[in-house]
Amino acid sequence: MSGSRSNDLSQSDLVRQVLAKEWFYSYELPGGERTPTYHNGDLDAIHDTRWLMLERQLQKVFSGRYSHLKAVDLASHQGWFAVKTAQLGFAEVLGIEARQSHVDDSCLIRDVYALQQLQFTQSDIHDVDTLKLGQFDLVLMLGLLYHLENPISALRLCHALCKGLCIIETQIVPGISGVVDYGSYQFVRPLKGSFGLIDETGETHGPEAGVTGICLVPSLEALHWLLLKVGFAEVAVLEPPEDAYEQLRYGKRVMVAAHV
Repeated sequence: MSGSRSNDLSQSDLVRQVLAKEWFYSYELPGGERTPTYHNGDLDAIHDTRWLMLERQLQKVFSGRYSHLKAVDLASHQGWFAVKTAQLGFAEVLGIEARQSHVDDSCLIRDVYALQQLQFTQSDIHDVDTLKLGQFDLVLMLGLLYHLENPISALRLCHALCKGLCIIETQIVPGISGVVDYGSYQFVRPLKGSFGLIDETGETHGPEAGVTGICLVPSLEALHWLLLKVGFAEVAVLEPPEDAYEQLRYGKRVMVAAHV
């Protein structure tokens, strides 16, 4: 895991490093400054909506009693949701991220906030050793599933790591229902959902794209059915607020709570 790489720097030095670069997230720093973003704030609404929905569900499930809970954030990017989870008072928070540059950024922002219970490590999620990591009260997978070529394996990972609540936020595609011939016209099976194939192969160099570029995006029906089949006992789609980011408001993205 990545420890504090900036213990020898003063707080003002850390803040200067943060403000000298552009970020995906608009962090409000302890001194009141805000991190400059490379999207001019156009994506702040989706992050804010995700956090509002997530925090509301955490309060509902854990009743604000976070001090003995452990959380893991899969594909933690620059650490925004892991930081906010740690700030709520979770005892331990781990962010797992495929891109080392994001891990470095996350450690920097972690040190600015002096969040000792927050750690980050570099790994593709498909390489995660579940036996080594153990289980967590909260598993987050926000904005990742629709960038993966093996989303079912990712959902199995979520279940293996979870001993309480798993929150998944993802883009979805329209569903297909009905039955298909399965080996013979005399033997048919019902569709349990569908996947859309998205091409990001020309964008894998980008900081937000998937690492392989081949993306299977589930329908809501497929996501719900799969979460139950990989072992979760209960699955619910969270209601977005009235002023939610447009994709969440109109059902093009969803946030789902799965309980073991």
